[in-house]
Amino acid sequence: MNKAELINVIAEKTGVAKKQAEDMVETFVQTVVSTLEQGGEVNLAGFGAFSARRRAGRTGVNPQDPTQKIQIPSVVVPKFKAGKGLKDALKKPQASAAPVAPVAPVAPAPTPVVAPQPKPPVAPAV
Repeated sequence: MNKAELINVIAEKTGVAKKQAEDMVETFVQTVVSTLEQGGEVNLAGFGAFSARRRAGRTGVNPQDPTQKIQIPSVVVPKFKAGKGLKDALKKPQASAAPVAPVAPVAPAPTPVVAPQPKPPVAPAV
């Protein structure tokens, strides 16, 4: 599901216009980003938690010249930790999903049998 599909689903389920649903999604994203930039966390009970973590700097290898060592600086990265409700929802068997039929092994295609070709007659040497 992409952002446009999410907006359509929210608009249908809440009965609001697509523009309002788009504004809701944009506001949510902007709020999460600004909170993480300020060093905070966003916790949604039963869904999960968004946070920002600092990944330490380290020495790496230049992929174009493996003999050259490069210093990779520390960086702040986003992190998402799934909540219990989300984990439990994914563990339950999906009743609405179509059952997956077992895949039968496929036998290899038979090798074509080629009849031997008769050799052309050889002209006598003169």
